Amino acid sequence: MDMRHLRCFVAVSEELHFGRAALRLHLTQPPVSLAIKELEQELGVTLLERTSRRISLTRAGEDALRDARAILAAADTMRRRAREAAHGLMGSLSIGFISLPAYSFLPKTLRSFTENNQRVKVTLQEGTTDQIVHDVESAILDVGLVFRIPDLPGALNSRLVHAEPLVVALPETHPLAAGSRVALERLSNERFLGFERHQGPLMFDAIVATCMRHGFSPKLFPARQMHTIVSLVSGGIGVALVPGSVQALHREGVVYRNMKGEKTIVETIAVWRRSDDSPLVKALLTHLPKVNQRVAHFGAS
Repeated sequence: MDMRHLRCFVAVSEELHFGRAALRLHLTQPPVSLAIKELEQELGVTLLERTSRRISLTRAGEDALRDARAILAAADTMRRRAREAAHGLMGSLSIGFISLPAYSFLPKTLRSFTENNQRVKVTLQEGTTDQIVHDVESAILDVGLVFRIPDLPGALNSRLVHAEPLVVALPETHPLAAGSRVALERLSNERFLGFERHQGPLMFDAIVATCMRHGFSPKLFPARQMHTIVSLVSGGIGVALVPGSVQALHREGVVYRNMKGEKTIVETIAVWRRSDDSPLVKALLTHLPKVNQRVAHFGAS
């Protein structure tokens, strides 16, 4: 068994197509097929069910895929640490993030980190909490900055790095825009702009739960991006509940007001693999904000 066998197996398992896997590996199809056959012979099990129409993993293949990913991730970590030991703190660090940190702490964090680690190449990937958590667990990303979720995989460590309340975004011409605080129940007949649940389930749930605690079920109007939500508010399409740091967008025609009564707090955490003791990950963590006390919250994503 060698790394070539494992890389071919992982690629075919994820693509479920030999041709696409070969393209991804910059190989032709025959050596990919041969690598899978040799791996199956060495392990003494069938990893893939093949028919003329489709490819699927066997139960043994599903178990082997988890092990193969872990072995490849460990090999990559070994190579990276060897280079770092030979040349000092250098290499590459991939960070996944939801949009919220970009409005709050991420720019300052990246500036201080890169100034202190000029030989480190940082790559950024924006996404949803679910996707980023999956990619960190699968070693596609090194660190994720995501909303707190209740069922974080056991393979990941986490640390609270940011907490902030939801605020009300209103068109500046709205009758309630004149006050400094808004009684949310007075917006019960308004259209609430926000993510659809499949795009941001935890943020969706936070908004709905907040409205329900104020005595009504919100009339929801979907939008895909935070800046789109704010733009639609500025156009008078509706109102929105957004994390406080979104105020950094400074969109003309929009005002932000605190809610009267109980606050809904959204929390951002950093996640990384427990098995990853890379000095680059440790260095990044020292540059992230430190939140000493965990506040009462309703998680979001």
